[in-house]
Amino acid sequence: MMPVNQSLQLEEIIEQVKVDVLTHTQERDNEAFFNEVSRSFVSIHSVPTKAMYEYAVRASIGDAVFYEPCTSALEKHVAKLTGKEEALFVSSGTLGNQLAIRTHLHQPPFSILTDARSHTNVYEAGGAAMFSGAYPIPVTPTNGHHLTLKDIKSKAILNSDIHVAPTRLICLENTLNGMIFPQHDILEISKFAHENGILMHLDGARLWHVAVETKLPLSELCAPFHSVSLCFSKGLGAPVGSCLVGSKAFISKARWFRKAFGGGMRQTGILAASAAYALSHNFRQLPRVHALARRLQQGLEELGVAILCPAETCMVFFDPSPIGVANEEVVSRAAALPDPVVLSSSRLVVHIQTSSEAIEDFLQLVSELREEKRKEGFIPSTIRTPASSTKMYR
Repeated sequence: MMPVNQSLQLEEIIEQVKVDVLTHTQERDNEAFFNEVSRSFVSIHSVPTKAMYEYAVRASIGDAVFYEPCTSALEKHVAKLTGKEEALFVSSGTLGNQLAIRTHLHQPPFSILTDARSHTNVYEAGGAAMFSGAYPIPVTPTNGHHLTLKDIKSKAILNSDIHVAPTRLICLENTLNGMIFPQHDILEISKFAHENGILMHLDGARLWHVAVETKLPLSELCAPFHSVSLCFSKGLGAPVGSCLVGSKAFISKARWFRKAFGGGMRQTGILAASAAYALSHNFRQLPRVHALARRLQQGLEELGVAILCPAETCMVFFDPSPIGVANEEVVSRAAALPDPVVLSSSRLVVHIQTSSEAIEDFLQLVSELREEKRKEGFIPSTIRTPASSTKMYR
């Protein structure tokens, strides 16, 4: 039996360990945040719903390091959906991309080609060099929209000159800045890559949008690539998770690296179920998302605002300077509305929880700013920057 003083000490420690992360007004706080999300044009601002959580809490509670039933079922579904042999559930798109690069590349020296604006090149903390010892070669698309075979050929290193790092992997991204990479250009690049022993990886975080807009099945979109990473949170509203797909041997090796990178997780059933809910219920909402983005572009163009990247899927890049307004002014005035509209830059991202009211309120605000500038004597510019010639960097 434990002495009384030790028992008291233990109770003190137990009390110290306790924590309640919920506020006294948590449900009301969540409702307020849902409203904020519906009026936010900041990337990845969609959130899980009560219906998603109600489905997710029924998930299996296996150990994903060994076998987790719901996670395994999701992986098998995504592998079949993309026409690949196997899939691996990972915590993020960044992890999926970096696992793919590390798994594809074996013994340095080697280089990888990426779009200069891509996530793997700009937003993954130099992971390709850090984890894989790869020399990244960023390629700027000459057409300002997407990479072409000509762009790739101009940068690919195919010889065995000891002064250079031969190209072993091409990493493409679809969509990039919300713009769709034409499949015929991907097929041309893939043919060149295969002929020269170069592997192909796709950052398909938002590939769901491409499938909706092009009406091409995911298996066809993924066919030119040895591996693809697809995100469940960015466009589909799941709280966490991506899937990396590829051959059986590739996924087996990637699973090893996932463990080494600290990415192995235990009870992932609840996350896998959230992703499954997103695929079943949220994917079908993407046509509405694209329609809202096109409405944004149309409204801004009617007001004389320049469009830097067109609304091909869920993003619009705009420049209000032709009507005499600065981006910072738009951001601050939108935040000051009675029911604020949230944006952080000239990039507007529409998602499954964006409300049509937020679209119209934003356009009304820009209209009011234009009128204010006119009254101050500003003469709107009639010069427009063609979207196709503007090189936007993500």
